[in-house]
Amino acid sequence: MAKQDKPPMTKAFLSAVAALFGVQSDKNRQQDFAQSSPWPFILAGIIVLGCFVGFLLGVTWLVTHLEMV
Repeated sequence: MAKQDKPPMTKAFLSAVAALFGVQSDKNRQQDFAQSSPWPFILAGIIVLGCFVGFLLGVTWLVTHLEMV
């Protein structure tokens, strides 16, 4: 039985997260660029980046609005 690949969106999200943190391997990057359509990776990148920015905004808000103990 052949090894099944991950669904395109799952692979795109994993690639986007790895690329965001700078740990994307060259092999995976080449596989990503060999895909027929870039749209799953573009969509995953926008969503992952939006979540990351939202996380940073949330942490910043918490730090600036908590009273010092």
